[in-house]
Amino acid sequence: MRGRNGVIEALKTDPALAGLRRSLDFYHGDPAREAALDAFYRPLVRAGDLVLDIGAHVGDRLASFRRLGARVVAVEPQPLCARVLRALHAGDEAVTVVEAACGLTTGPVRLHVNSANPTVSTASPGFVRAAGQAAGWAGETWDAEIEVAGTTLDALVAEHGVPAFIKIDVEGFEDAVLAGLSRPVPALSFEFTTIARDLAGRCLDRLTALGFTGFAVALGDEMGFALPGWRSAAEVTAYLCAVPHEANAGDVYARS
Repeated sequence: MRGRNGVIEALKTDPALAGLRRSLDFYHGDPAREAALDAFYRPLVRAGDLVLDIGAHVGDRLASFRRLGARVVAVEPQPLCARVLRALHAGDEAVTVVEAACGLTTGPVRLHVNSANPTVSTASPGFVRAAGQAAGWAGETWDAEIEVAGTTLDALVAEHGVPAFIKIDVEGFEDAVLAGLSRPVPALSFEFTTIARDLAGRCLDRLTALGFTGFAVALGDEMGFALPGWRSAAEVTAYLCAVPHEANAGDVYARS
């Protein structure tokens, strides 16, 4: 039976997954990065917890959550990415792959696909427009559209239970995802980008309304917080407004 590394190498050589080769190379097979991910998430995720991974892509965070002993529901709308997740976690009863886009409603969702760089495929037309006008995004092209199933955080909670942590990384659709949540959970994270700072503000407003009180920021792929301690929404909003465009992206963490 092939081990995990054998599955990854087989996926890399599959012609149908050529567009995901760069992601597979970067996100899998680096023990130092995996150890840093585990250390970073350990205060947020414990053995036996339920985690919702919204926008699981090729599953580096999913793999970390499993190493920490969590049960994971991975939500991913791109068929090829969902295929990768199923291959990597075949036979693992603690992983459920939901092939859908998470948003405000459970109806069908139109997904804008970047075939050359599937990491930035998105359900947000506004994100595509913003990228087309931003420095550093000139080479990105969303060359296809597909209709995918839709779900909401409330629907996932109703089916799978209340999660200890939710990770949201959906390329400019984070506000729609949070609009589909009607109750606080212990902790969550959402991605922000410097081409859509107003979206981060809307997400922080939504989380504050839901009862979240402490916030933190991690820039880029760093496994640590840019600001010490947990801050107010106003402090984090001010920080994000001042982050240079070149920072590109990061994640905001929130706890209730």
